[in-house]
Amino acid sequence: MLKGKKMQTVGLVVSMIVGMIIAACLAPAAAPVVSVEPAAPVAQETAKSTLDIVKERGKLICVGNASLPGFGFLNEAGAFSGFDVDFCSALAAAIFGDSSKYEIRATTAAERFTVLQSGEGDVLIRNTTWTMSRDTDLGLNFAPTTFYDGQGIMVNKDSGIKTLQDLNGASICVQTGTTTELNLADQMAAAGASYEPVVFEKSEEVTTAYEEGRCDAWTTDKSGLVSLQTTLAEPSAHEIMDVTLSKEPLAPAVRHGDDQWHDIVSWVVYATFTAEEMGISSANVDSFMTTQDPNVMKLLGLEGEFCGKLGLDNNCFVNVIKQVGNYSEIYNKNLGPDTVFNLPRGLNALYTEGGLHYSPPIR
Repeated sequence: MLKGKKMQTVGLVVSMIVGMIIAACLAPAAAPVVSVEPAAPVAQETAKSTLDIVKERGKLICVGNASLPGFGFLNEAGAFSGFDVDFCSALAAAIFGDSSKYEIRATTAAERFTVLQSGEGDVLIRNTTWTMSRDTDLGLNFAPTTFYDGQGIMVNKDSGIKTLQDLNGASICVQTGTTTELNLADQMAAAGASYEPVVFEKSEEVTTAYEEGRCDAWTTDKSGLVSLQTTLAEPSAHEIMDVTLSKEPLAPAVRHGDDQWHDIVSWVVYATFTAEEMGISSANVDSFMTTQDPNVMKLLGLEGEFCGKLGLDNNCFVNVIKQVGNYSEIYNKNLGPDTVFNLPRGLNALYTEGGLHYSPPIR
């Protein structure tokens, strides 16, 4: 009898254990115990935007050039001047309503990206080619191309050099930290010509070395060759070869991570294209303020809040046009027929004139 009771007790215990197991399986899983600490602030919520930083500082800092006449250089009055400088000025006009509220942080080609990445500058506007690796590896976002260029080679007219094959065994001056080094190597290899690169960090060092005869040729963007040829002792003794080594779309660049700032830089550039297309210039912009054309009204802030969408006053594009000008004014002032460079617009004409400049609609 005792044995039977023991068996009943064992059976009861087993039944209880089985019931507990089944209940555990059917019950919802308990939440894991997590040690809760105060949440760290989200970087995007606490970090200031580039626009906020620029406004608090009271001026825009553009990473630029000090030695490329026509694009970015110190003029005789000791002030920065040039095509790229005017786009910096246009940004200042859009942000502050005052095109003079900017500073140029002059750099070499090799250091320009580091200066931008470190935050020492707000935007890079320095005859810089838009490439995939710079767009990705360097953490940059490029605004619309402001100048379509191509790499060329300058030689002495008396050298008899006309083709890349004629440069076989020649020494060629080139600036380090630029796309020109790789472009030159690729194109010379494709032409089956060997050469000796003579590398310098600064463009003025390249120019000096070429003029002193330390290299047989000199390569950089064609716009740069045209620009710096004017600084040579005998400009007419030199010529740019009839060969283009590469595509060189030159564009402003900003750091990854601030879409608003990228939008501002992009749409200021687009506004200069649009103004030229609409025939609006610094000289006549006031006469358009009573227009009934919806497209013009949007550009001039008379309809919609398009500058407001950028975080700027709604007359931001009017300030750009009135204080700096449309694209053709910027181009002609620095590079056009009334300058020593007299560079034809070519690909830098509007799309309506056979060029590549084209703005999305403001709507």
